[in-house]
Amino acid sequence: MSNKRGVVLLSGGIDSATTLYYALDKGYEIDVLTFDYGQKNRGEIGSAKSIAQAVGVEYKVIKLDFSWGGSALLDKDIELPKGDLEREGVPISYVPSRNIVFLSCALSYAETKLFNEVFIGANAVDYSGYPDCRPSFIEAFQRVVDYGTKSGVEGNSIKIAAPLLNLKKSEIISLGDSLNVPFNLTSSCYKGDSEPCMECDSCLIREQGFKEAGLEDPIIKR
Repeated sequence: MSNKRGVVLLSGGIDSATTLYYALDKGYEIDVLTFDYGQKNRGEIGSAKSIAQAVGVEYKVIKLDFSWGGSALLDKDIELPKGDLEREGVPISYVPSRNIVFLSCALSYAETKLFNEVFIGANAVDYSGYPDCRPSFIEAFQRVVDYGTKSGVEGNSIKIAAPLLNLKKSEIISLGDSLNVPFNLTSSCYKGDSEPCMECDSCLIREQGFKEAGLEDPIIKR
């Protein structure tokens, strides 16, 4: 058994899938956590399962109650905004405190399993403006781990690893391509219809990323 053991937060999108393959390439023994929190894109849960199964790692789908809504990704009464790669500020697609909740669950899992790291595919370059995808957030959460867990105060703190944090989307896609990430299994669209809407932030960022990387997106043909 490897002494490098970690848990990967796998949403089913490009960033988390690339993070999984990155961790495996670095020699980590990996478990995967996927969250069902009532998101409109139900397909991403199936995508995450398919990606985990493709590499034969242990995966769990954790159901969380975010029924209070507060985000266009959750609330049927809030329409998803048109994509805008020049938008400033935090968009209505932001899910309040989502990564805090996800990382807390993963941290509890990792500490129980005596794992060394929690991997998250957060990206602060080509993203939708969410505050919980920034380096300052990852650094702050690491301090929570260091001071608020048994492993932390005993000097064996679990590392919050965000290997894609400072990469452009095109660089993430190029990295994923070099690691043979099955992009055909990934799901990015916020709407979660059978076909990508090609209008939301996530679709536009994905399209631009593949174009800049000089690669063809296997799920978008146009």
